[in-house]
Amino acid sequence: MTPAVPWLGRFAGRSILFVMATEAEYGPHLRALIQPVITGVGPVEAAIGATRALTALLDAGSSPDLVMSLGSAGSNRLEQGRVYQVASVSYRDMDGTPLGFAKGATPFLDRPVEIELPIHLHALPAGRLSTGAAVISGPAYAAIDADMVDMESFAVLRACESFGVPMIGLRGISDGAHELRHYSDWTALLGHLDEELAAIIGQLDALLP
Repeated sequence: MTPAVPWLGRFAGRSILFVMATEAEYGPHLRALIQPVITGVGPVEAAIGATRALTALLDAGSSPDLVMSLGSAGSNRLEQGRVYQVASVSYRDMDGTPLGFAKGATPFLDRPVEIELPIHLHALPAGRLSTGAAVISGPAYAAIDADMVDMESFAVLRACESFGVPMIGLRGISDGAHELRHYSDWTALLGHLDEELAAIIGQLDALLP
């Protein structure tokens, strides 16, 4: 079954496809502004969802000028409840070191371990992001060379690269200051982050370079 053509927003003269992982992060403030593609959680679902959306737009003759990946992230070093743009993204699950490949490098793929995003919004703080399939908490942060962690951005970026569409990533820090013990430890700040992300979307005409 062919998917419906995803909604595109228009800001600063550019058409933008918005992508999010889950409805839990898509609160009333964002709902008033955008209609994102909801991919599902994790690298596999994100890659499938982003690829299907971009394919549907290509088939409809309306490929976006850029993709904006929105959502939450964990960090034990960045300010909780604040939104950061993604300066670069890496894939922490990839480990081909037994075959002589650098950790994080996908074998036989001509891409660096850490991929810098090509477009940055004016005046927003930025951080390096690590994507993987595991929820990171407590001591697990010590093994990760990044400022923040999520489960989708690298997958969405690779889908975008395959279609020749640049991606911007925005992540609100929902957790990481304390070890996660309950579902509510992740969701507690999502309402606040919905408002913060919506405020940025409302200023995109000025923030986009």
